[in-house]
Amino acid sequence: MNDTLQTASGTAPEAARPQSLEAESRNIPAMSPPVDVIEDATGITLLADMPGVPRDQLALRIEDDQLIIEGALTMPAPADMEASYAEMQRPRYRRTFTLSRELDSGRIGAALTQGVLRLRIPKAESAQPRRIAIQVP
Repeated sequence: MNDTLQTASGTAPEAARPQSLEAESRNIPAMSPPVDVIEDATGITLLADMPGVPRDQLALRIEDDQLIIEGALTMPAPADMEASYAEMQRPRYRRTFTLSRELDSGRIGAALTQGVLRLRIPKAESAQPRRIAIQVP
């Protein structure tokens, strides 16, 4: 799944570029995590629900204008037990977003807390609102 992350004033890219994901992760089926996107004057906050993904199994990367989120689920069980039934058929999450040119992909911040990935993607300086001083002669 490929979504476009753009600001309210932004425009979507003319066409999505072909994905250049690593072959191994591209071929593994994955679930798409539910995501909330919140915009304010200085950027976008993206909240992705990824329960069961530890920090060391989470991968975030930028390829061209694509933000790629991937994570592998871990289901801990006692050493002498194994699951006889599991509803999770795909033990991975993957979601791809096309980033607007108004966003500064070089300053993305990320935190994982209680299964929720929080990304802060600031707007580029040129896209942020600013006041213009009025001079009185």
